[in-house]
Amino acid sequence: MKIELEAIAFVKNSRKELIDDNWSSIESEIELTENIFTEAFEGIENFSHLVIIFFMNKVKDEKAIAQYRHPRNNESLPKLGTYAQRNKNRPNKLGLTTVELLERNARILKVKNLDAIDGTPILDIKPVMKQFEPKGEIKQPEWTNEILKNYWKTK
Repeated sequence: MKIELEAIAFVKNSRKELIDDNWSSIESEIELTENIFTEAFEGIENFSHLVIIFFMNKVKDEKAIAQYRHPRNNESLPKLGTYAQRNKNRPNKLGLTTVELLERNARILKVKNLDAIDGTPILDIKPVMKQFEPKGEIKQPEWTNEILKNYWKTK
C-alpha cells in the first residue's frame, strides 16, 4: 500500500548532521508551510509539550530497512530488531519525539528536545495530554540507560 504525505512544517535549527547525542543543547523552530494557515496553531500555546512526527529525509534509502543489529553497532549490547530500537534507519523513515513548547509566534513554534536536524519535514504535531500517556510503570531493558546517557545531555 502506498501512502503519500505532505510536510506541514519544517525544522529550523543549528544541527546540520545526523549525530546521536547532545540534543538538549539544541533549540528548534517549527515553521508551518505556506499552504497551512496560521490558525492551525491556535490554542497550542496552552500546552507545555507536543508530540512531533517527522520524516527523516536525510537517511539514505539503502539504510532505511528493517534490520537485526546491535544498537549503535555496539557489540556489547544485545542484537535487536528495528522495532525494538529507536534508531533512524527505519523502513518508513518516521521519527517521533515529545518536545517542550517554549513559545509560539504566529506560524512558528520554538521547541526544546526535538531530535531532528535542520530542514527536516514535519508530518504532524499533537499536544501531549496526560490522558494519552502510558498508564502504570514503563518497562525497558537496562542497556537503554547506557546508550542514551548522552542523548539529551548538553555539551
